[in-house]
Amino acid sequence: MISVKRFSLFHLAMLLAVGCWGHAFAQQPPLAIKPLRPSQKATVMQTVGVTDITITYSRPPVKGRTIFADAPPEMEARHKGEETLDNQNERKPGEPIVPYNHVWRAGANEATMFQVTDDVLVNGQPLKAGTYSLQAIPGKDEWTIVFNNDPGQWGAFTYDSKKDALRVKTKAQTVGESQEWLEYTFDPVTDNSATVNLRWEKARVPFTVEVKDPKAVWRKRADEMIAANPTAGQLPQQVAQAYYQRDKNYDEALKYVDQSIKIKETFANLSLKSNILWDMGKKEEAQTVADAAIAKGKADNVNTTAFEKRVADRKAAKVQ
Repeated sequence: MISVKRFSLFHLAMLLAVGCWGHAFAQQPPLAIKPLRPSQKATVMQTVGVTDITITYSRPPVKGRTIFADAPPEMEARHKGEETLDNQNERKPGEPIVPYNHVWRAGANEATMFQVTDDVLVNGQPLKAGTYSLQAIPGKDEWTIVFNNDPGQWGAFTYDSKKDALRVKTKAQTVGESQEWLEYTFDPVTDNSATVNLRWEKARVPFTVEVKDPKAVWRKRADEMIAANPTAGQLPQQVAQAYYQRDKNYDEALKYVDQSIKIKETFANLSLKSNILWDMGKKEEAQTVADAAIAKGKADNVNTTAFEKRVADRKAAKVQ
């Protein structure tokens, strides 16, 4: 006969097992079929320096409709002030898709998303790194571009101006060729900026995203990565090489290569230090480090042939 105690323990174990299985089953995402939307989703991304700028949006078509125009009185009466009139369930035939002077989601479906990985300037105004919903308030000539701290909203129905991170003004342009599907592009792009262009119908609406000092952003990223990986000697070596080859900032390059050598001496970082010292005019010190690099390379079975030739050419005054 099974004791009451054994019976209870057995059933308790079974109940726990079933409960855990049920919990795991409940955690599975529900089955869902991806919707077929008339306004298709798109993502564009541009890197400026090491800063990624990403816009995710849905692309409504023109389809012969009136896109940008004043709201007729009966449409204007539905909402006050800047409140959105971008509601297809309320829109009457012939009413504009994007009425002037009202908040627009700058796309379709979910709010348009604007992501930037570092602090930037938008039309000269500061915007912190982060993810924002991107709205626009169009006008006949001047538009307001809005970066809002609520990135998860649908459309602009729950838009709250109190959550705005930034508003900037820009001039809309009228172009000859009509753009059927709404589109965001980055053009032109420079070493430290990218102009975002919203194109739909015959409107082109630009605003500029600028990274004030791309090299400083790169340096900050590099220092953070080195600090997070204190035993990875290849990281300060890579920074040293970047300074040496690209900027000829020999003092900074030497500081980083010494940091790499302190972690672990290798043929790569010793030979790099020798090259830096040579170009700094410290030729005797460069030769001493070169000898150490070659010895280390041979001890580690590294091919040092090319570097040895370079050192030999230095000695023969073939390389100045």
